[in-house]
Amino acid sequence: MSDTQVTWLTQDAYDRLKHELEEKIELRPVIAARINDSREEGDLKENGGYHAAREEQGQNEARIRHLQELLRAAKVGEAPANDGLAEPGKILTVRYEGDDEDEKFLLATREEGAEGELDVYSPESPLGKALLGAKEGEAREYELPNGSMQKVTLVKAVPYTG
Repeated sequence: MSDTQVTWLTQDAYDRLKHELEEKIELRPVIAARINDSREEGDLKENGGYHAAREEQGQNEARIRHLQELLRAAKVGEAPANDGLAEPGKILTVRYEGDDEDEKFLLATREEGAEGELDVYSPESPLGKALLGAKEGEAREYELPNGSMQKVTLVKAVPYTG
């Protein structure tokens, strides 16, 4: 994450992520104790418990760093303006060319997502990048994983109130 990237979070999402960070930090001595206990069992090459604990430690530390950076750069509770522009923190309604149905999703980081309520697309995804800054009624194109181009029209953009 670059220093200039700001993530908009609801107060609820911020509190949930801060709580997760505190839990991960509290887990550090528990994992360290597991590593020490496993190390004392002898040969580290054959010690599955030791390697599992080291792997868990690495994942835990990576998540701690990610959460710290995310929370450091977060703007909390400041909903984006209801101006019809596609930007992070908004629910976008789009229609894909050749499709009769509209699709709704939240343009935001995964951490902000409403649990199961809405799909979440990152502003860094191909679709997110294509729609950033679009006005309601504007059509944009982006590249699909198979290399073909997909046209999408922004039908509506409203602030997420989560």
